[in-house]
Parts: sequence; C-alpha cells; structure tokens
Amino acid sequence: MIKFYFHHTPNPMKVALFLEETGLPYELVPVDTLKGEQHTPEFKAINPNAKAPAIMDGQTRVFDSNAILMYLSEKYGKLAGKPEDRAEMLSWLMFIASGLGPYSGQSVHFRHAAPEKLDYAINRYLREAQRHYEVLDTHLAGREFIVGDEFTIADVSAWGWIDKATVVLGEEGLAPYPNLQRWFTRIDSRPAVERARKVGTDINFKKEFDEQARRAFFPSNYPKV
Repeated sequence: MIKFYFHHTPNPMKVALFLEETGLPYELVPVDTLKGEQHTPEFKAINPNAKAPAIMDGQTRVFDSNAILMYLSEKYGKLAGKPEDRAEMLSWLMFIASGLGPYSGQSVHFRHAAPEKLDYAINRYLREAQRHYEVLDTHLAGREFIVGDEFTIADVSAWGWIDKATVVLGEEGLAPYPNLQRWFTRIDSRPAVERARKVGTDINFKKEFDEQARRAFFPSNYPKV
C-alpha cells in the first residue's frame, strides 16, 4: 500500500486529490510541518528536501508533488492523458512546478508571512503570480481541461494552488480570469475534491504560527545550530 506523507497545504493536497480521484489505496502518514517533523532524519530519508508531500510505494520513494503525480499516473495508468498529448502534459506540469507554484508561494510569503513589508518583493511575486494566472486563463479559453479533452494530472496539479487564489492574489481571487474561474469551478465540483478536502481533518495538526513554526517552516531565515 502507498504511504502518503501529508500536511494540509497546497502541494500535498494535489496528491490527496489524485488518490481520492483514482481510488488507489493508501495509508496517510501525517507530517506536522509547523512542529518541524519534516526535518527529522526519518523523514529526510524519504524526502531529503524536507518538505511534504512524499510517498513510499513499496520500496520506492518519490518526493515533490508533480513527480509523485507523474510516477503514480504512469505506474498505475491513471489520469495520464493520451500518449499523443504527453509533450503538452510535460510542458504544463513543468510550468506549474517551476512557475505557478513557486511564485504563488512567494507571493503568499511576502504578503502574509514576511516579518517586514518589502514593497519590491510583494510587487515582484504578486505580479509574477498574476502573469502565470493570465497564461493559464488564456490557454483555457474554449477548453475544459488543461491538457487534451479529459481530466488529467495537469488539472490535479494546477488545482492545488489555484484553490488558494484569494490568498495568493488578494480578495478578487479568480475574478479577473474568467476562463480559469470556469475551469476551477468545474474541477472543484468533482466528488473527489470534497473527499480530498476531508483528508487529514481528523488529525490534530499544530495551528499556531509561532516562533517554533516559523523556524520549522523557514529554516533558511535562521542561523544553523
């Protein structure tokens, strides 16, 4: 059975949606990242980058959310899209992994978590996040799905961060992006999304973003001890 190392944040939620959508059996292993459990030697043996999510599939470890989606879709033949769309699939997965996700995360950080309000950083990452949203919005004109004509891991991967649009972009959220809004509404109405949102809700994860949490979440901001 797949062991799924999870915390309730955008990247692990992608994997939760994939598993709930496909019905693959899994064991949920909580990783309380606000307590710093991602930095333990045991977890870093699974993900040396010390971040959730990660999986163990038998003796095979896979870390990084998009790598997990690609691995599972290819091994189990789920949500991989059509062979003729593989190049398009890889392109959009890399767009999400290298652009949409990181710039969204940095926008959230500098707007909501940074100890100082740095106007340049806030503007830089917000505008880049908006640009990535615009790219997707343009691509989705006249389309139901990101790749091909069926629901795939590209949609799963994008959903994880687009679900946090108001946190990333501000209160207007997806309002300026009508094609993306239409796509999100369609994806978000899938029964598996409701199930994915419930994953881990019975676990008592740390909620206070105190000094312990800041050191665990942003270790590079502190001297090594």
